[in-house]
Amino acid sequence: MLQTGRRGYLCSKSYRSPLVSRYASKEMAYNFSDRKKFTTWRRLWIYLAKAEKALGLPITDAQVLEMESHAEDIDFAMAADEERKLRHDVMAHVHTFAHCCPTAAPIIHLGATSCYVGDNTDLIMLRDGFDILLPKLARVIDRLANFAEKYADLPTLGFTHYQPAQLTTVGKRACLWLQDLAMDMRNLQRARDDLRFRGVKGTTGTQASFLQLFQGDHDKVEELDRMVTEMAGFKKAYLVTGQTYSRKVDVDCLSSLASLGATVHKICTDIRLLANLKEIEEPFEKEQIGSSAMPYKRNPMRAERCCSLARHLVALMSDPLQTASVQWLERTLDDSANRRISLPESFLTADIILSTLQNITEGLVVYPKVIERHIRHELPFMATENIIMAMVKAGGNRQDCHEKIRVLSQEAAAVVKQEGGDNDLLARVQRDPYFAPILDQLDALLDPKTFIGRAPQQVARFLSEEVRPLLEPYKAKMDVKIELEL
Repeated sequence: MLQTGRRGYLCSKSYRSPLVSRYASKEMAYNFSDRKKFTTWRRLWIYLAKAEKALGLPITDAQVLEMESHAEDIDFAMAADEERKLRHDVMAHVHTFAHCCPTAAPIIHLGATSCYVGDNTDLIMLRDGFDILLPKLARVIDRLANFAEKYADLPTLGFTHYQPAQLTTVGKRACLWLQDLAMDMRNLQRARDDLRFRGVKGTTGTQASFLQLFQGDHDKVEELDRMVTEMAGFKKAYLVTGQTYSRKVDVDCLSSLASLGATVHKICTDIRLLANLKEIEEPFEKEQIGSSAMPYKRNPMRAERCCSLARHLVALMSDPLQTASVQWLERTLDDSANRRISLPESFLTADIILSTLQNITEGLVVYPKVIERHIRHELPFMATENIIMAMVKAGGNRQDCHEKIRVLSQEAAAVVKQEGGDNDLLARVQRDPYFAPILDQLDALLDPKTFIGRAPQQVARFLSEEVRPLLEPYKAKMDVKIELEL
């Protein structure tokens, strides 16, 4: 029983997964819906009948046309009643289809086993799921590449062990994120391209029932498999299967999604850390509330959502691994209930985090003045080696200069750590007569852009050679913007 609540929400009296009710896109939710699943079953039965007819079995045009005319009008109530009686979901839908196709009833599911519709439909959903995800991932990469290009030469503190380290640039840091996303892009594309069709294999994968139907004609059985595979939009079928396709296929698909989850978690954690420093923030709506108690807060809730869901995506990886490991001989049914959850949830979760990450990357806010202030606090310490080298060039002794800098640095560090003051190392150097020969060089020695190495050049080359070419197949789908329902 559903009731419409405030803002048009549906208030349910029973649990519904928030992956669908709260987060996922309509296209991904439909991809794993009952409507998609069972209409695909019917299409697969139609493909099978057409191919069997073409290869000489006594199936009429009228039977095929009757099936095609009822491909979409599924009586779900009848199917549910049938399943309660039969305790078999596939046979329940065979009976339901046969009820509206009385002429075709004798040839529906002819020679097939349940996995003909079940596994083949799963493979179609996996393929279509990747086709939904790949353009979304491409858009995230595109937005982040634009961000990296814009800030390719903006110096910022690097961090190792979350302690200030040598300078990098805002754009170069974004390229670290991009490199991981590019790996994920290639992994998802490979997993999608490696998918094959289970095809027409029979109860234990031997095609015995079809060999009997075609009176021992092996060529016709192979042609049947090829024809149905082609009708379903696949280039190849697995040459050998048990009753099911190997559950290692699920491992392959979900491992690429779990790896994407790890990438997104790292990116969004970085954004959350930088938000704490007030250097970078995710988009914040005009009327958005960060905290019910602290009205000044601007919490990184989008990045936090991504991290939360990414952990779930990574955790789902254990399901297909365990399922693949416990499949006995030609198959056992203890895979079924688990796969009904783990396969859709992995794709739904990946869909959500990509949509959210696109929204974040389209509106990332950078605060250069805050970044500059943080650099000023740390740069004098980082510049000490440059100061020593300049003094040596001006005729000074390296060891004497090192000792001078060491003492002044410790005094400045005490001001920062013990007194809470600003880093005054530069002022101490300017006051010390020893450094008089290089005072006119200090501004140049402390220019942040002299500390970023080849970061801007690395960004330019990485984007042109590795990122932009990866996006070429998706150019027509780049203009979609994400407006999150928060």
